[in-house]
Amino acid sequence: MVCYATIGILCTSCQHFTPKPRSYFRIHLAEKTYKRSDSTLSYSFEYPNNIAYIKSNPKDTAWFDIVYPLYNARIYFSYKQIKGNFQEIAEDSRTFVYKHAFKADAIVENPFIDSTQQVYGMMYEIKGNTASSVQFLVTDSTKHFLRGALYFDNHPNKDSLAPVISYISEDIRHIIETTRWEP
Repeated sequence: MVCYATIGILCTSCQHFTPKPRSYFRIHLAEKTYKRSDSTLSYSFEYPNNIAYIKSNPKDTAWFDIVYPLYNARIYFSYKQIKGNFQEIAEDSRTFVYKHAFKADAIVENPFIDSTQQVYGMMYEIKGNTASSVQFLVTDSTKHFLRGALYFDNHPNKDSLAPVISYISEDIRHIIETTRWEP
């Protein structure tokens, strides 16, 4: 009887500890201010001050990157001049987006139209643990086609990256809205 009482007391007096769930680092999101990009190109736009604007090849204006060093993120840009091949270029861009469909939970298309400035765009929000979370295009549909894709230099995790994706998505919207075609 003493033995059962001792075991009963020991079992009920032991505390059950559960490990804390894995957490993520606090992310500081900087205040947004913008500046206009190089106007010697066929286009210009406003981009955030707190990032690095990098031309991949100084002689080739078709490829450049915007880098967010604090967030381990990069927006890859490519520019093509339209020479009667708008449908082909637009379909290539759409194909790049939908290559992520097998991993994506959803792909949300957000169109943008500014007919006074002849700026037409599409921003694709790719939901889920995909390699690219946001892709976009901006065009005038006759001469210019600018495409961009956001990538992170770490393993995709939609929960930990969500605040940064939202933060950079605002910048991408601003880039699309402020794009102007140079004469």
